[in-house]
Amino acid sequence: MNQTIAFIGLGAMGWHMASHLPKLGHEVWVWNRTQSKADHHSISFQTQSMDIEKAVQADFIFSCLPTSADVEQLIAEHPPKSGSIWIDCTSGVPKSAQQLNQALKKIGVEYLDAPVSGQTIGAEKGTLTVMIGGDVAAFDKAKPIIAAFAGLIEYVGESGSGFAVKAINNTLMATHLWALAEGLTVLKSKGVDLSAALNCINHSSGKSSMSENIMAQRVLSRSFDKTFALDLLQKDIGIAVDLIQQESLQLPSIHLIQQQFTLIEKESASQLDFSAAVQGLEKINQIELR
Repeated sequence: MNQTIAFIGLGAMGWHMASHLPKLGHEVWVWNRTQSKADHHSISFQTQSMDIEKAVQADFIFSCLPTSADVEQLIAEHPPKSGSIWIDCTSGVPKSAQQLNQALKKIGVEYLDAPVSGQTIGAEKGTLTVMIGGDVAAFDKAKPIIAAFAGLIEYVGESGSGFAVKAINNTLMATHLWALAEGLTVLKSKGVDLSAALNCINHSSGKSSMSENIMAQRVLSRSFDKTFALDLLQKDIGIAVDLIQQESLQLPSIHLIQQQFTLIEKESASQLDFSAAVQGLEKINQIELR
């Protein structure tokens, strides 16, 4: 049976994610706030640029927007049709997912929180990790569609669980980056060659995705190529902190990493790659990592 798929939000990630969907053989509709971008996508990938009123009438609706508030507003203004499944790939708020799940069920729509990880290169290659919360039956129906842009699809629990896993994952990413930057700051102060030291770390127990894929390529090179905006990472760390507070847990390290990643104000952070957060550390110590 031919089914329709819509993708709402063609940002850095959504642009590539949506490009894989036509390979499934279904009709794919795309919408973006800037219509010219959706028009360009339709020309490039054989999708169809649609008005938002039409896009939300698809059988499977993906959203990939900056915040849960954006998704909430869009659904309130343009509710989807009964029988559809809304798959929210936004890095969102667990409580929002739970509320949307309950509200959409009342009109016969299933909602899955399905944030992704793997950066733009993973989106382009179709190898993203997708962590999904929500109804298991809806997950089973949506999984073959999600597989178009995924390397790993993992069901992690009830509604909101996907967003929770994503927030913790990104907080760990931030922690790894900051700890590495602090370690290299020590080494730079002692006159150690940072490229050589990083090579040793990457062949030892201290390695991480930040040491292997980010530090040399963006920080030591001083390029700070923007793929994931710093203000979005600040948002995700804030979600993790909120989860801690909701459960009254004593987890000081996550609070500390939030403090470090807000050394750069949100307004400036929106223009920077997340790796540029280390510039706050460099400023404090007057030591540049290069």
